[in-house]
Amino acid sequence: MKIIPAIDIIGGKCVRLTQGDYGKMKVYRENPVEVAKEFEEADLEYLHLVDLDGAKKGRVVNWKVIESIQAETALKVDFGGGVKTEQEVETLLDLGIEQINIGSLAVKEPDRFSELIKQFGSENFILSADVKSEKIQLTGWTETSTQIIYDLVGRFKKDGLQYVTCTDIDTDGMMQGPNFGLYKKLKKRFPDLNIIASGGISSVSDLEELKYIKVYGAIVGKAIYEHKIKLTDLKNI
Repeated sequence: MKIIPAIDIIGGKCVRLTQGDYGKMKVYRENPVEVAKEFEEADLEYLHLVDLDGAKKGRVVNWKVIESIQAETALKVDFGGGVKTEQEVETLLDLGIEQINIGSLAVKEPDRFSELIKQFGSENFILSADVKSEKIQLTGWTETSTQIIYDLVGRFKKDGLQYVTCTDIDTDGMMQGPNFGLYKKLKKRFPDLNIIASGGISSVSDLEELKYIKVYGAIVGKAIYEHKIKLTDLKNI
């Protein structure tokens, strides 16, 4: 199982939200690039980088942070936050971003996401499914869709979708453990899908349970910043 530390950016700073609420934002570090370097120094290989400004505005905003992390670290970065256009996808891939998370676009304009998959290859994309009671949330979690996660995943599996990051908003930032049942259901329905768990991971035992469920990856955010999980612990999962 891949262990993927997270950096969320607002105004160029490293922040975390609680349950996706922009009103419950905490700034942890002024310089996200320094945080990324610390992850790399701890022998971690991956990074989940989210432009929360971009998620809200519907276009990538924090380009300087993305460029600096790409230039100054060798981390394998998956990026999300407002990606909507072919040009943005091309620019991100040219910068060396490993994979691009697509969220709102997949729900609102599914045909466009299908086209991006066909044009650039499914290996370059992760469907970013943020859910509350299994319903998809949009636009930086400020908007609720009626679509159920299983229907959304099934729609893009036909296009060759290989990767899904599923964030359970009810658990995100609460430090009370992830929604294991949700990931078990996804695994059962889509056994060959690479599922990345996100939201609520607060301990090494949470990670061990996710590994037992056989998810492909696990994103760890607040637990690192609140010192509930040490970076050195992450190498031994």
